[in-house]
Amino acid sequence: MSEQQSKLHPNPYVNSWGTTVPQMLARDEIQPPAHYLEPSFVSLGTEDIPIERYWSREWHDLEVQKVWKKVWQVACREEDMPLSGDYIVYDLVDDSVLLARQPDGSIKGYVNACLHRGNELCVGRGHTRAFRCPFHGFTWSLEGKLKYIPGEWDFPHIEKDKFSLPEVKVGRWGGFVFINLDPQAGSLTDYLELLPQHLNGEELASRYKAAHVSQVVPCNWKVVQEAFIEGYHVAETHFDKDEDGVVNAFGLPAFVNDTAIQYDFWPGVKHIDRLVLAHGVPSQQVAHKIGNEQMVVDSMLRRYPKEARPVVKPGERARDVLANFFRDALGKLHRKDLSMVSTSDMLDQIQYNIFPNFTVWPTVVAPLCYRFRPYGNDPDRAIFEVWLLHPRPDEGEAPATAAEYRLGEGETWMSRPELGYYGPVIDQDMPNLPRLQRGLKATRKPGITLGDYQEIRIRRFHKVLEEYMAQ
Repeated sequence: MSEQQSKLHPNPYVNSWGTTVPQMLARDEIQPPAHYLEPSFVSLGTEDIPIERYWSREWHDLEVQKVWKKVWQVACREEDMPLSGDYIVYDLVDDSVLLARQPDGSIKGYVNACLHRGNELCVGRGHTRAFRCPFHGFTWSLEGKLKYIPGEWDFPHIEKDKFSLPEVKVGRWGGFVFINLDPQAGSLTDYLELLPQHLNGEELASRYKAAHVSQVVPCNWKVVQEAFIEGYHVAETHFDKDEDGVVNAFGLPAFVNDTAIQYDFWPGVKHIDRLVLAHGVPSQQVAHKIGNEQMVVDSMLRRYPKEARPVVKPGERARDVLANFFRDALGKLHRKDLSMVSTSDMLDQIQYNIFPNFTVWPTVVAPLCYRFRPYGNDPDRAIFEVWLLHPRPDEGEAPATAAEYRLGEGETWMSRPELGYYGPVIDQDMPNLPRLQRGLKATRKPGITLGDYQEIRIRRFHKVLEEYMAQ
């Protein structure tokens, strides 16, 4: 930690049992990659964030032009379109991109509009041998070449070899398919900066999408994204409390290290930042009530019968005991050898944000992805999506890749069994979103006020957003 960092935050990572997150992870039986142990941050100031950017039509319109049409963004997973002729449509505000698996295994992206009268060529996802417009029948090959014009005699002015579908830039990494609407955009490799060095792209590519659930939420896309990239809200939103507001010592607080989360971003790195939320250590709010490591284990495994929970022996740490338990349990569930997976990857919540709107959790225990984007051309609504990426089994076929399920208004996340434990947790967050959007319009205060450290990823996000908006 630099001298500047020490002055700003004398001990920003100290947890309830007196160690920092890097110190705690360094004591694990199977240690994580070295970069997990290297915190990186500096203060970004304390200025308020102007509230107009959360609801202003003018800001929204500029954001579309200066951000969404310029950035690399995740459109789908490769397993969404495994076969030649498989396609999937990615919609963003008024843009629509048609992604298609080619005969040679590559993936191309096209503007999803017929060059005759502009009709959408495809909707959703499917399989085809060619793209035939359902309005008049103009037809293009998977490679985007014009194949057929109904009544061709009436179009002598069309040169077929110049009437190909306009292409959109496509990139692939970690099993994710990215698109960029800017023909002059730099490479995806450059955009991802240090991410390929921090995360194993081949390991991520070997996973499959076990869940894909989405919902249209009544708030700006930044409002919902910011609700999921900081841990400052965890105690109030997710911890059980009595009538006096005292946190119940059992359950989440007994094993979630919410008061010592590590937030990281790096000098010269623009599009990537990180959160490390360790498990197996109690929150500072209840640590004085947690007498031993066995209580931590029992709280984290409270959904398991008591006889199925491991016993912590003298000298053992809850983190190592829990990691071994999950290596065995999740290894059997996924038919995967997890014996050498680090303790942190078996226990902790680790988020990497890819600017502007995608969060990937590379761990085995919390294999989540979040995606946030505007819904249609409306600054007051957003699409929030949750994926679960489970490891493919060492032997045998993986289960089928999940198609998207769009929750209706009032439908709960816990109603989707494929989300498991995460559905009820997300439901706890959802009531905040419409209240935030309404409050941002009602307030007379011109900006939101952020914590210097615990909400620093939000401030970092806005710094990068402002750079794009100023171009």
